[in-house]
Amino acid sequence: MVHGHKKLKIHQLAHESAIRIHKMSLKLPSFERFEEGTQIRRSSKSVSSNIVEGYALRRYKQDYIRYLLHAYASGMETVEHLEYLYETKSLKDKTFYESQHRDYTKLNSMLHNFIKAIESGHDSSRVGNINDN
Repeated sequence: MVHGHKKLKIHQLAHESAIRIHKMSLKLPSFERFEEGTQIRRSSKSVSSNIVEGYALRRYKQDYIRYLLHAYASGMETVEHLEYLYETKSLKDKTFYESQHRDYTKLNSMLHNFIKAIESGHDSSRVGNINDN
């Protein structure tokens, strides 16, 4: 059974990005795997997890928005950790850095727009069906 949240573009992008971040973090220098590596894994996975939790509570507008705001904040945190890793040269793959930075910037923009759409016109039977922005 495919759950409704898996149809959301924001969830798909968040989930796929978290998998890529996880794999990258395991290739970091050993001292970073347990510092920034742990932090970026947690924040990246938190984006999709909060989208899922919010979707499960989408009938309750304020709860849905609260979880989406947590997802947005975790996305912003992930960008910060990604920048730390790249700027300190622990992450040397410029192509990976740029693609993930671009994906998280896009995801954060999509989340921001999704939250605004829910704030302005909440209909629990339709909410969660916005797939693109």
